Amino acid sequence: MIKKWQIYEANEEEIEKISEEYKINKLLATILSNKGINTKEKIDLFLHPTRNDFHNPYEMPDMEKAVDRIIQAKEKNEKIIIYGDYDVDGITSITVLKSFLKDIGIEAAYYIPNRLNEGYGLNIPAVEKIAADGYNLMITVDCGITCIEEIKRANELGMDVIVTDHHEVGDDLPKAVAVVDCKRKDNKYKCRDLAGVGVAFKLSQALAMRLGLDEKEYLKYLDIVCIGTISDIVPLVDENRLISKLGLMLVNQTRNIGLQAILKLSGYKNIDSTAISFGVAPRLNACGRMGHADEALKLFLSTNINEVNQIANTLNEYNKTRQEIEKSICEEAIEKIKQNKLEENNTIVVAGKDWHHGVIGIVSSKITEMYFKPSILLCLEDEIAKGSGRSVPGFDLHDALLKCQQTLERFGGHAMAVGLTLKQENVSNFAQALEEVAKKAHTEEIIPVIKIDAKINLEEVNRQMVESIKMLEPFGEANKMPIFVFRNLKIDSIRALSEGKHLKLTLKDNNTIVNAIGFNMGKFAEEYRIGDKIDVVGNLEINSFNGVDSIQINLKDIMKSI
Repeated sequence: MIKKWQIYEANEEEIEKISEEYKINKLLATILSNKGINTKEKIDLFLHPTRNDFHNPYEMPDMEKAVDRIIQAKEKNEKIIIYGDYDVDGITSITVLKSFLKDIGIEAAYYIPNRLNEGYGLNIPAVEKIAADGYNLMITVDCGITCIEEIKRANELGMDVIVTDHHEVGDDLPKAVAVVDCKRKDNKYKCRDLAGVGVAFKLSQALAMRLGLDEKEYLKYLDIVCIGTISDIVPLVDENRLISKLGLMLVNQTRNIGLQAILKLSGYKNIDSTAISFGVAPRLNACGRMGHADEALKLFLSTNINEVNQIANTLNEYNKTRQEIEKSICEEAIEKIKQNKLEENNTIVVAGKDWHHGVIGIVSSKITEMYFKPSILLCLEDEIAKGSGRSVPGFDLHDALLKCQQTLERFGGHAMAVGLTLKQENVSNFAQALEEVAKKAHTEEIIPVIKIDAKINLEEVNRQMVESIKMLEPFGEANKMPIFVFRNLKIDSIRALSEGKHLKLTLKDNNTIVNAIGFNMGKFAEEYRIGDKIDVVGNLEINSFNGVDSIQINLKDIMKSI
């Protein structure tokens, strides 16, 4: 697949000024300049954020109403239940809010819908059960914004509802006591892209402020908030960056024994955003995907070390099972795509019988990455099709579903990821409708763009330069690891690894040699030979192997030098 290389246009005067004033190397100054982080206030906030940089939670929609109702429930000793999603964001949201409420004298119960049997969000049978159990107040976390009928039913049963969510808002708001969601059309809060756990954290902050508590009473949960924020792939800018940067400091010294156990099992020596995204999040998500989300919640809430270790090992096993199921579904989906030539479409909609509901979202991500097309994977079961979809930059998948909603029973999500349910008989009509929307949006003209921060000469690279890039962490959505271009390098050695899957190179520029690794780029071993001159783009990193550290380029693309 051809990718477009796009190099930022350097503002040399500004870069020089940032480098001199803030005593940082020109490479860091270049990256900051590229991001538009070019004033003292912006640079200080980005490089050295503090707890004083959090926004006022009462600027969020309905926050005062939410706090008032919780305080009232506390005073009247009402029964409170927290209703949360089954993914890492939902689990951490429940953990933070339940723990904080306990600190202020409120014992809140919780309810997590089973992903396989109940699906995402509120459902009327669950609401009716919660009301029958005598709960007066239900607080939703990481869900609820589109649950109009379910919340109406809760009201009919005499139960008040506070919605805290971060997903896109529909045409109407649910009739809840408070709807705290920064995606509301009337929102004035500065950070619109908090994760669900971020909203739960802000509710805790608002309650602490109302009760006159010390800020440490809500800040102590930043380690858990950080896990949910990074795992939910929200943009790591503004308050999300603050949460993740300060939170990671706390993660590294966490007192939560459940988090300690899962970090140990992840096998990562350096606990950074990468360790959370690829080591912690998959193990926690595996619980929800396999229908056992409450196990992940118990991991965070338990104070029994034996129980924690047992749960952590169980999570590890769930993750292994999830990986096996994922591989099987992915292989079957790719075969169906080839058989039906779906790769020729603007969108890929593929369905399979009895595919695991909890895994198809991951497979959809892989399909979208492989073909660079919006994809929807559907599980066919009992005349119903339940699915997950992923998109490409430049195509709003949630908006596309709005235009196809006559073929759907329900859906939700955001621009890049959606969940949906429809009748099996409508699958063909839905696929056709989605394809028409994509054609009108000219998705075939969208090509992958690699945004390159700077051109670097190989002989300029040293360990100090590579280490300095860590100042920009945590990396994630909207704050990607910097990518550099290296031109006119000579291939000194080249081979494929892992049965042709990955690529291993040594590259030479005059007397300087550097190692390079290209994950899922093994095909290039057949296209290039020793002695070829190539241009490469990738990240700079320190690779540790057998106790030896060396500088390495983590490749993103290759092309022949002109």
